[in-house]
Amino acid sequence: MAGNADQITRVTRPREAAKATYDGISKWYDVFVGGWEKKYREEGVRKLDVRNGERVLEIGFGTGHCIQSIAQSVGDSGKVYGMDISEGMLTLTRDRVQRAGLSGRVELALGDAVSLPFEAGFFDAVFMSFTLELFDTPDIPLVLAECMRVVKAGGRICVVASSKEGKEGKLAVRFYEWAHRKLPAHVDCRPIFPQRSLVEAGFHLLGVSQVSRCGLAAEIVVAVKPLKGDSR
Repeated sequence: MAGNADQITRVTRPREAAKATYDGISKWYDVFVGGWEKKYREEGVRKLDVRNGERVLEIGFGTGHCIQSIAQSVGDSGKVYGMDISEGMLTLTRDRVQRAGLSGRVELALGDAVSLPFEAGFFDAVFMSFTLELFDTPDIPLVLAECMRVVKAGGRICVVASSKEGKEGKLAVRFYEWAHRKLPAHVDCRPIFPQRSLVEAGFHLLGVSQVSRCGLAAEIVVAVKPLKGDSR
């Protein structure tokens, strides 16, 4: 992340520790955390503007609320794929999808987004909500490079993430980063630069909304993979 890496706190917790944590809290995630995120993840799905018949990937699907919403939007001719590192989250999401009668439109898997098991240009759109900031700083461009690879030319991506952009909430950001450094097992993410990261990955911005989440800035960023020959 040229020019920004030294400004973003590193993630030191191993992936296996993160997996164990999310497996452990999966049943309680919506009670303690999910409510803070609900408004913004729903706005991100709306801005992604998923259409009937599309193939969509959600990375870090958590308890499955967005997977369910996207599955309703793609219709019977579309398909939603979800990837998460937590088996507990996968079980919850699978149950949610089954109860909604949407299992035929959804395929879920355990995995790591730094290496996606899909062919190039497979998806019409990719969605991430409060997930990208969980990756260590050197891994963020790797994840976005994989997103660039698996989405088709002209395809969209929406990232909802805590942000270091802007002047608002700087004290809250410093406190959050301090807590992340001191208590990495409990405060496992930190603010990043979502829109800059997408631009550096080669995406073209379509729109950015800056919002406040519990005193911390967040961004809802929608971008597109350029068509061949598009040099904007």
